Amino acid sequence: MGKTPLAWAVGRGHEEVVKMLLGRDDVDPNKVGEYSCTPLWMAACGGHEGTVKLLLGRDDIIPDKPDRDDRTPLSIAALCGREGVVKLLLGRNDVNPNKPDRIGRIPLWEAAMRGYEEIVKLFLKRDDVSPDKPDRSGSTPLWEAARKGHEGVVKLLLGRNEVNPDRQGGDGRAPLWWAALSGHEGVVKLLLGRNDVDPDKPDLDGRTPLAEAARNGHEEIVKLLLNQGEVNPNKPGGGDDQTPFSWAARNGREGVVELLLEWSDLDPDKLDRFGRTPLWWASRGGNEGVVKLLLGRNDVNPDKPDRAGHTPLWGAAREGHKEIVELLLGLNDVNPDKPDHHLQTPLWWAAREGHDEIVKLFLRRDDVNPDKPDRSGRTPLLEAAARGHEPVVKLLLGRDDVTPEKPDKEGQRPLPSAAHNGHEGVVRLLLEREKAGPNEANLDGKTSLRGAARKATWEP
Repeated sequence: MGKTPLAWAVGRGHEEVVKMLLGRDDVDPNKVGEYSCTPLWMAACGGHEGTVKLLLGRDDIIPDKPDRDDRTPLSIAALCGREGVVKLLLGRNDVNPNKPDRIGRIPLWEAAMRGYEEIVKLFLKRDDVSPDKPDRSGSTPLWEAARKGHEGVVKLLLGRNEVNPDRQGGDGRAPLWWAALSGHEGVVKLLLGRNDVDPDKPDLDGRTPLAEAARNGHEEIVKLLLNQGEVNPNKPGGGDDQTPFSWAARNGREGVVELLLEWSDLDPDKLDRFGRTPLWWASRGGNEGVVKLLLGRNDVNPDKPDRAGHTPLWGAAREGHKEIVELLLGLNDVNPDKPDHHLQTPLWWAAREGHDEIVKLFLRRDDVNPDKPDRSGRTPLLEAAARGHEPVVKLLLGRDDVTPEKPDKEGQRPLPSAAHNGHEGVVRLLLEREKAGPNEANLDGKTSLRGAARKATWEP
């Protein structure tokens, strides 16, 4: 549907043209155009107060007519921060200030979410506005103001007795949860100053405000929450059942980790549902500062495997965190050759991922078997050769205790595998070894030469 001349004039705020058109009997001031918007809706959206006054002066105007999303002129004026227009519309008896749009948002909700304090004040003066009315997702004006960090709006809403400061949305998240997540310290202080706010209330996933503040590194908010006697720093939550401390360690929030370690009731080695400790997460994530803090504790097991048999050293070796590998290898109570449930060792994974500097660290040890196969019979050399990690292959071939032609349980060998995948440098290294030749075959009869030819001919 196209725009009428009145709609064009209104949209541009041309008052004289609007006045001229409204003087005609054949002009409908309520005719909807694009997106089912009336001229009044468009004037309200643009903040054209003079035009709004002209339109409201018509006896036949419908001041509360919504667009296709059920947003009224008042709703769009509140959303766009048009304070003067809001005042004009609230002065009418035929405008519903509490009318929700299609997704249940009232004009006050729109103003609160965007932090328009003066407009919020206008709505809160009214007896016919519900200040705690949620939208269809369960989000209230306070919930949104807290989430966005609009401290002034939060103060205004908390001044109303009808507003529940601890009301949860559809996902179970209360205003304090959102403020803690987003780092809005001022809002957190306001909410914690209330007797009717639970500082440890979890969402539907079990994550508390402390967990969110810790996870995102908001140290001052963590302090505020820890000063509340009802907050449990060991409370697990989320899909992994991680504690706030585990989240902080996982995300490398060193300052938060230090704060929580001062807490006398903290369990710094608490397992999540997969058997992973805070040290496990910090090691795999490469959070060296956190790892150092944890390794300085007597109540942290540096070699604790998760349910799959993966230790902190395994995670650091797999992800290529050399400094953390060095820290862990320096401990007497860490087994450097500990296999997981697939019999894959930290060295096996470092070789597979091509972390040659970490491979060097393991090869310096007398208690690491460089030729140890996994459950499928695949050795570190076979993994490195098949993936073309030339520096790793070179390191492993420099050992007398590595068998270069050792096949896995399916008969795959390093040289044919490297040739099949086109890793020229690795093939050259393997050919230089005494027992390896271009006619060496896997157990399926495929030679190195045949594998290379097949890849060059048939594979893209």
